[in-house]
Amino acid sequence: MVPVPSPTRLALPAGAMAAVVGLALVAPSLEARPGCPAEMANMKVGFCVDRWEASLEQLDAKGRTAGRHSPFQPVAGQRVRARSRAGLVPQAHVSQREAAAACAEAGKRLCTDSEWQRACRGPRPTRYPYGDEHRDGRCNDRGVSPLLSVFGPDAPELYGFEKMNDPRLNRVPGSLARTGAFKRCRSAYGVHDMVGNLHEWTADPAGTFRGGYYLDTVQHGEGCAYVTTGHDTTYRDYSIGFRCCRDVAPARPPKAREASPAPRRSKG
Repeated sequence: MVPVPSPTRLALPAGAMAAVVGLALVAPSLEARPGCPAEMANMKVGFCVDRWEASLEQLDAKGRTAGRHSPFQPVAGQRVRARSRAGLVPQAHVSQREAAAACAEAGKRLCTDSEWQRACRGPRPTRYPYGDEHRDGRCNDRGVSPLLSVFGPDAPELYGFEKMNDPRLNRVPGSLARTGAFKRCRSAYGVHDMVGNLHEWTADPAGTFRGGYYLDTVQHGEGCAYVTTGHDTTYRDYSIGFRCCRDVAPARPPKAREASPAPRRSKG
């Protein structure tokens, strides 16, 4: 994809973008408890959606956590698990196939295209997560161009695959934000950053990602309607991330009470 350069904005002081006011850091739950785990929002129609864009944790050969995967580096064949948590740099440089595998490791799956749109638009469908009209500063959609910042406008093959996967890009101040840092960029379901910040893969086999990213949320549709289908499912670059969905777990039936043994009659 070809990013659309946008006017430079003022870089925030160190740590300002990381501050997530009023949001708890919620560790993911892998157990299939009734309803949706705390890090997911219930869409009230049978499925849950991660509240925040995914970050990744590395797993060892036995599936045990072995540390956090760098959000600035590709997966590159490593075994990883998706996490939904506020206040972290979300994972970019991930293909649709890798995103699907990371969701599966968490007992989840990639959202279908329609599920993703419902979570973005809210129960009373709106163009943006927060309403029908664009509002400056609500979401991370007016960032600086990291390609221009790192390589300059005259660099050859500026939009080539190698440059678009340079680990320095999303470290540029005013580019990628931490999950939940734009606290008003959320839908009525309580799902954050679905417009701007990072594009998000869906499960569509056409290689669909949605929502735009921090340089563009209008070029291929506005707000929640933004959609790109021109990439292979193995494609990755600095602008694309993901989040997971899961079916709502059914309530467990109450345990049957064991009958008390009948009292013994005395012989007399």
